[in-house]
Amino acid sequence: MSEIQTSSVVSKVWGFSNLLRDDGVSYGDYLEQLTYLLFLKMADEFSKPPYNRILPIPDQYKWTKLVEKRGAELDTFYAELLRNLGQLKGILGQIFTKSQNKIQDPAKLYKLIDMIDKEQWSTMGADLKGQIYEGLLEKNAEDVKSGAGQYFTPRALIKAIVQCMRPEPMKTIADPALGTGGFLLAAYDYIVDNYQLDKDQKHFLKFNTFFGNEIVANTRRLALMNMFLHNIGDIDSENFISSTDSLVSDPGDRYDCILSNPPFGKKSSMTFTNEGGEEEKDDLTYNRQDFWVTTSNKQLNFVQHIHTILKIDGKAAIVLPDNVLFEGGAGEIVRKKLLETTELHTILRLPTGIFYKQGVKANVLFFDNKPASKDPWTKEIWIYDFRTNIHFTLKKNPLRTEDLQDFIQCYNPANRHKRTETWNAESNPEGRWRKFTYEQIITRDKTSLDITWIKDRSLADLDDLPDPDELANEIIDNLESVLESFRDMMGKLG
Repeated sequence: MSEIQTSSVVSKVWGFSNLLRDDGVSYGDYLEQLTYLLFLKMADEFSKPPYNRILPIPDQYKWTKLVEKRGAELDTFYAELLRNLGQLKGILGQIFTKSQNKIQDPAKLYKLIDMIDKEQWSTMGADLKGQIYEGLLEKNAEDVKSGAGQYFTPRALIKAIVQCMRPEPMKTIADPALGTGGFLLAAYDYIVDNYQLDKDQKHFLKFNTFFGNEIVANTRRLALMNMFLHNIGDIDSENFISSTDSLVSDPGDRYDCILSNPPFGKKSSMTFTNEGGEEEKDDLTYNRQDFWVTTSNKQLNFVQHIHTILKIDGKAAIVLPDNVLFEGGAGEIVRKKLLETTELHTILRLPTGIFYKQGVKANVLFFDNKPASKDPWTKEIWIYDFRTNIHFTLKKNPLRTEDLQDFIQCYNPANRHKRTETWNAESNPEGRWRKFTYEQIITRDKTSLDITWIKDRSLADLDDLPDPDELANEIIDNLESVLESFRDMMGKLG
């Protein structure tokens, strides 16, 4: 497909999303409808020459039946189609689970169907289809009211993490908090771009490499379609994305690599209706024999779960909030066990203003799993301070891939055992890359990994004041963080 044709398809898809927004259809609702219709259209294309595949879509709900309908008849038929396909098994049922028509104007629904019908999606490059869909996912994440941002990790951060982890062919990769699939897609792209794959490796990459969990039906649907459009899995594949809560039990499966950004928020909870008919929340604790400690802290549970599902020589990179680094009690137990049983070799301290959820202070923990040993596996931890005196905003100064190049260079993915500190007490006290020994860490209060050493520049110097937008966002981030801690304290007080 030529660049002009590519640009035309992208502008059509984007243009239609703007048209529907005038009718109150959000990016999220548009994405859902696009997912249903694209899936049906591509299934229709795969059922014809040269593919001639037999697919599990009932004859009465095939694409050819849908394009024949108009007006009220189309509205009724489409609602029936969504309802019935959602009851089927496998990926097909997962895509259409709890599906509803959010486009109330049948004329606009028909225009969307017609636009999709005019393109040959099966012959379109995976990079183009992925570009269209990823763009809409990002727009959806920006919609504060929808709350979709919590399922969307900044792609620049994901790419940097994947470049450090260097995923390999014929290895399994999982994300137990999948969101819209960003980590798995970046890993797929890395493998395709960096290796000459033979036939068996290509088959393994498409069908046997990637696994994940996502309990939110709408988000799981978007992830499945996102991966399908990027050439991962197939219309009639076995379902490789589970809808179960990954924290409930040990699934038994073990993976070579885990890449994940578990959902923000400290506590796992469930909502129920009390005797007075009012909704209440109750903390969820997962009583698992494979966990080091029982806690309702969601983040600590994800760390323990990821440790469980790693192969003995597996490796992980997880995005986690600050509380995991310093919280006492269960937090201290988890940190000590992680230092003992894995090689926790790197921590990237992230700046505020890069996530769609305000007030998030997060880090990336990189660790390699190891077999049982009487001595701790972690000998030293390298910390990169990408937070102090660094300011980002989602709109005016978003995080870009090049912003993380210095960290990647310091990490030294080609041989992380050969690293050089940029910090020096005398010559470069503001160096961002510094190592700490196991002995230094273990003697800290609560084995805290919440370590900073760079001087925070004083706002008293007017020449050094950040942009007003950055300053306002930093204030909001700090307030949100305080509120989160306050809610947690109130919850403990009942």
